[in-house]
Amino acid sequence: MSLETVNFATLALQPGDRVLDLGCGEGRHAISAYLLAEVEVVGLDLSLDDLATASNRFKEFRDETATNKTVHWISASGLALPFADRCFDKVICAEVLEHVHEFEAVLREVERVLVPGGTFAVSVPRFLPEWVCWRLSNAYHQVEGGHIRIFRTRQLRRAIERRRMRYRSRHWAHGLHSPYWWLRCLFWRRGDQVWLVRGYHKLLVWDLMKRPWITRWLDKLLNPLIGKSLVMYFTRIAA
Repeated sequence: MSLETVNFATLALQPGDRVLDLGCGEGRHAISAYLLAEVEVVGLDLSLDDLATASNRFKEFRDETATNKTVHWISASGLALPFADRCFDKVICAEVLEHVHEFEAVLREVERVLVPGGTFAVSVPRFLPEWVCWRLSNAYHQVEGGHIRIFRTRQLRRAIERRRMRYRSRHWAHGLHSPYWWLRCLFWRRGDQVWLVRGYHKLLVWDLMKRPWITRWLDKLLNPLIGKSLVMYFTRIAA
């Protein structure tokens, strides 16, 4: 079970698709794509530790008899993807661009490797919940590898549309998570020593593992208001 930000129904994976999970981290979207369809997935990240975790986690789900789907784990930079032009049908970039100084260079690379008609799914922290976190704690975004910017929806959409991408749709995700991160930021130094932070974390784990109707309903209710992530979908158009 993993915490997915991208909606795979909107991504609409097709048999034979090549899928790039750019900045895959510990592999949540890459593994989900593998489980959902007969696709070839590439999980790419700079962190060797995260890739090792992703590879080990994937062993629990790998179907040794499957010949029509696979996952490859690659360490590389999103600023210079080691792939030929127009070689992926779908590209996922979830919670990555807020960490990258030259984020528009990453978008240029996405445009280059995505086939015309292919789908680009991108997510970043939503402005309001992220702004609250920054106001509550400097340490939240000043840690090594932390967030270096807060995107506005229009800013990111326009940057992507300049890369021969046509906007399709958007949604918000993880409404239940925003209050948790506000609490974490408010009690940053004490962290899990605070019973409220510890208790809320247990709630999120319970929600992830059990998927009870009450938290699913509450998450859907909160997403339009304080969803932690902004998720947008684009189609690569021809030159």
